[in-house]
Amino acid sequence: MNVVVRRADANDLDTLALLFDAYRQFYKQPSAVALARAFLAERIANDESVVLIAEHDGVAIGLTQLYPLFSSVRLGRAWLLNDLYVAPQARRFGAARALLDAACAFARERGALGLELETGLDNVTAQALYRSAGWKLGENLHFHIDFKGHA
Repeated sequence: MNVVVRRADANDLDTLALLFDAYRQFYKQPSAVALARAFLAERIANDESVVLIAEHDGVAIGLTQLYPLFSSVRLGRAWLLNDLYVAPQARRFGAARALLDAACAFARERGALGLELETGLDNVTAQALYRSAGWKLGENLHFHIDFKGHA
């Protein structure tokens, strides 16, 4: 499968919203296409995230969303790869790897320190993908505090 990855923009919002909604449903959230579209529209309009879209024959099949991070200790920028999703019918054809590679290239081109991500303990498929792409499992504990009742 020939997968093309490019940076998404406001013209992609309708397509992105469907993929993003499916991604959220994968994580047991109720479908909310209009809210997903509004969320992505705000991130893109305010330059708060970078969304990369994967396409095959002009059809959107996946996305990844990156958020900027900064390290005071290392005095530089990093990126959080927060979302990665490939439509079920397009899995196992290299789209996820293409999105990961494009995210790394994007960050490298901008002089980033690196990329970070987190996935579920039970998401062994994603863990295998990350390892095969050269990602290393960190040693730091991940803590969070929840203000809105969502994990």
